[in-house]
Order: sequence, then structure tokens, then C-alpha cells
Amino acid sequence: MSALSGLDFPLLLADFQGEFLASIPDADPAATVPSCGDWTVRELVEHLAFVHHWAAASARAQRATPLEDGPFDLADHYAACATELRGTLAELDPAATARVLAHPDPMGEGPVSFWHRRQVHETLVHGHDLRAAIAGKPALGLMRAVPEVWADAVDEVVTVFHPRQVGIGRMAPLSSPLALVATDLDPAPGWVLGGSGGDIDEVPLRVSGPAEGLALLLWGRIDPDEAGLIVDGRRADLDALLLEPIVP
Repeated sequence: MSALSGLDFPLLLADFQGEFLASIPDADPAATVPSCGDWTVRELVEHLAFVHHWAAASARAQRATPLEDGPFDLADHYAACATELRGTLAELDPAATARVLAHPDPMGEGPVSFWHRRQVHETLVHGHDLRAAIAGKPALGLMRAVPEVWADAVDEVVTVFHPRQVGIGRMAPLSSPLALVATDLDPAPGWVLGGSGGDIDEVPLRVSGPAEGLALLLWGRIDPDEAGLIVDGRRADLDALLLEPIVP
């Protein structure tokens, strides 16, 4: 579950899925998605649809069955998988046992509530991707989300994804930590990526600014200047750290 209180994940998931679905007709399926390699819009939509289908099976403590081969009508295909996920999560007790992302084994046992949070952030980040493809570039504000949600996305990277990437051997531990401070919340929450529980004020490399910018920076979608972030410490150290696969 979230380290931040007061987030209604089922409502957020429905809202973000609705935004994503409404944006599909505005995007050229063959357009490339900024900051996502050579992905096209079609590949992005099909990816998120499958992830919803896979997460629904994982929440049921099952393995996902293959989807039919495309080509799909993207809006209809996404809507069906989004509905499957919401329906599955609504039917299950959030405390029931599911298959969840883990380490050192890639999957382990955990609560269904893991998928409420995980799929909110998956949809939020990929909603940004789809809107960036429509706009032709990444930017803040492409998705309607309050700072608390973006801050929780930062928390997920720091506490779930980065430890898992290290734990399953996808990357080595960071040679030096990174402090992150979300300045658009009061009090401003802070995290240490790659730290061992030390004082955040003693970390020599720090990035501060809006929570959305921090989240998209960690996900490799935007650079510090585009995100309006302040970097204290050596920028070269930050650039090198961001080349590491801290998220899947």
C-alpha cells in the first residue's frame, strides 16, 4: 500500500484509465512516443492493455492467459482490458493473497492492494506518454493528477522498484545515493534513492522540485530542466545515475 495516506486508488485508477481511453483517438497509432525509445502509440496502448490484463490475473494469484493476436481497434481493446482490471480488483478483498512483484524471486505473495497502487501509477505514467505523443514532447501537466499522487509514484520507485531491480540482479547497488524532495507539498516529503536509512540532509546529491517532475525524472520521461527541478551537487553524477535501470 501507499506510504502516503488519503489516496483513493480505485477512484484514481478509473479516472486515469478514462483519461487514457479518451486520448487514444487523438493520437496517430504510428507516431513515436517521446522518451520511450522506438515505441509507437499502437505499441504503447497494446502494452498498457496487456499489463492491465496481466495484473488482473496476478491479483487473482493466477498467471495471465495470452491475449488474441491483433491488430486491434485500440480504443475497444484498451477499454476491455481496463474494465477487466477494475472489475477484478473490485471483486477481490484488498487483503487477499495475490502474486506481486518481489525479489529475489521476480514474483512472490502479497496483498491484492499492491495492484491497486501499482496500476494507478502504471496508468498515470503511460497516460503521460500518450499525451506526450499527441503533444510531440514530454512536459509537466499532461495528466490531471494532484502532487500527492505523483509523490506516491516517487515513493514506489524508491521503495519498490529500485530495491527490486537490485534484488533480482538487473542492476548493481548505486555507488552513491540521491536525495529527492517534493517542494509542492507541505510538509515537503523527502526520499533517499539507494540510501541505507541515513540523514537525507547529509546526501551530497539532491534534486528538488514538483513531485510530478521527480516522478517523471525517475521514470526517464523528462530531464531536470524540462521538469523545473533544482539539482544540488554534481550534475554529471545525476546524469550517470539516471542511466541506471532503476525502474523496469
